[in-house]
Amino acid sequence: MARTKGSVGATTQKAILDAAKTLIVKHGFEAMTLRQLAAEVGVQPASIYRYIESKDTLLAALMTEHMDTLIHAWEALEDKGETPDEQLEAFVAFHIRYHVERREDVFIANMELRSLGEAARADVVAKRRAYELNLWRILEEGVKTGDFPETDLEVATYAILAMLTGVCFWYRPEGRLTVEQIIEIHQGLVMRGVVSGDFQAV
Repeated sequence: MARTKGSVGATTQKAILDAAKTLIVKHGFEAMTLRQLAAEVGVQPASIYRYIESKDTLLAALMTEHMDTLIHAWEALEDKGETPDEQLEAFVAFHIRYHVERREDVFIANMELRSLGEAARADVVAKRRAYELNLWRILEEGVKTGDFPETDLEVATYAILAMLTGVCFWYRPEGRLTVEQIIEIHQGLVMRGVVSGDFQAV
């Protein structure tokens, strides 16, 4: 008898995670059912519990994996630059590339944080803060060295991240600009904003 795509443990585990991302993006976490997920993967509804404890733990696993992978990818990046200017440009390029390549993960991380249980949400938020701190420190160092003017670091950090993350929601591979062109434009926007002090709090 031929095996279905849900009949091999490791393959099924990955298939469940991949299918869950697609269904959550399409229907929303609250509307998605485990019965839908089982049908998408090709297993019996009862069998889904061999791979996940619950719908809530599935969402937590997806979002935790996203943040852990994001943090590790930044830490593993070899060329982060030497000066604050170079480091800021490197961060902009990294953030955009990572996010346009993982649009489902980013959508879920931004739209479904509210659906997490209290403990899982606190864990994901802590990981998000840890990642954001990388940008904060680049800006802080630039202010200390005089490369960047005095600014509200919190406002600047969140303003930059919101702009960069937003790319994955409107970017289309078939669009008129390549990812590299979009990165270059955003590097210019961010650098001009930081250097001019436009990220000051009102």
